[in-house]
Parts: sequence; structure tokens; C-alpha cells
Amino acid sequence: MGLSHEFRDDEHGADLVEYSLLVAFMAVASVALFLASGESVGGLWLAVNRVLTQAFDGAGGKTHGS
Repeated sequence: MGLSHEFRDDEHGADLVEYSLLVAFMAVASVALFLASGESVGGLWLAVNRVLTQAFDGAGGKTHGS
């Protein structure tokens, strides 16, 4: 009976497990954030490119100095 109480009350390694779970959660959250922001930046890049292309075409498609 003493061995089971000793095993139950032993908290060695509990902090390591908690910190490991915290780091794993932060890694998953970081990956999700980077993936979501990557899509947003890609959409923004496409929108700016489209507007600049329209402006260039509207100006006659000539570069400054030609």
C-alpha cells in the first residue's frame, strides 16, 4: 500500500509535462497564425498588383521616360 501512495503523490516530471504541453500549444497556434496571415498577405498582394496593372494600362502602358 505504501508504494501506491508514494507513486500517486510523486510529482517529479509534472512540470516538464506541463511546459511541454504549453510549448506544443504555442507551436500549433503559431503555425495557424502564419498560415492565416500568409493567405491574407497573398490576397493583399494580388489586389495591389491588380490595381497597379490597371493604372499602368490606363496610362497607356508606357514607362516614365519612354
